[in-house]
Amino acid sequence: MTLSLSVLVAIEMFNSLNALSEDGSLLSMPPWVNPWLLLAMSISFGLHFLILYVPFLARVFGIVPLSFNEWLLVLAVALPVILIDEVLKFVGRCTSSSGARRRSVYAKHKDE
Repeated sequence: MTLSLSVLVAIEMFNSLNALSEDGSLLSMPPWVNPWLLLAMSISFGLHFLILYVPFLARVFGIVPLSFNEWLLVLAVALPVILIDEVLKFVGRCTSSSGARRRSVYAKHKDE
């Protein structure tokens, strides 16, 4: 249960990075352009660490602290979200640019 919760938190935080731009890559719009997002992510991860590693809160939430290897597993499962979204954005950019070219060629032929 703890691994599932941690993966969910990590995926949502990484997904928020992808939400900086609908079709722009993280390479063209790095996360530090929105310091408020980085602050919110830090607070979210901080609260998650708090409930994981403060014994009273861990008992309340029914979770256990994660080991280093378990955190590596969380990252291994959550980080591909960034890669998948980057690929989808790339495909979207390629598709929209080719569609725009087709529309301009059609309009040019229509005018003739």
